[in-house]
Amino acid sequence: MPKKLTEAEMPTADHAFYGLVWAGTTMTDCVDKALVKAHDLPVSWFEVMLWLASSPEPVPASVLGNSTLLSRSQVSRVVDALQSRGLVTRTPSARDARSVEVALTPAGRTLFAAADTTRREALAPVFTDLLDTEDLEALGRVWRKLKAAKAAQAG
Repeated sequence: MPKKLTEAEMPTADHAFYGLVWAGTTMTDCVDKALVKAHDLPVSWFEVMLWLASSPEPVPASVLGNSTLLSRSQVSRVVDALQSRGLVTRTPSARDARSVEVALTPAGRTLFAAADTTRREALAPVFTDLLDTEDLEALGRVWRKLKAAKAAQAG
């Protein structure tokens, strides 16, 4: 039977990278299953709704494409699907005639609130219940460092 590498045999940076990928994949899968089962809402749709719910104003479609982990074409397909379910509206931008802005409808806000509760409940046993405030703050610092480095490279 083939042997598995142990943490001690793997370089620290490789193990940390693998851990991030494993955690992200595991938690995303857990949340996706819970959201689809409870709300018929894939996690990619939830991500777009999360950005829309956090903005008091309609969001330009191009900003959604730059903010989410999805490609611009994926965002466009998700917005199409959300619009067909009556969860978002698309309106021409008052600032740029070539652009459209996307906003949650009242039904979209209601579904998002229920889905966000489902997301938190799904994550609790595999994430938030296992980690203390210090762990969560450390993860936040790591995430901000990685994101800042990416932004610096892009800018």
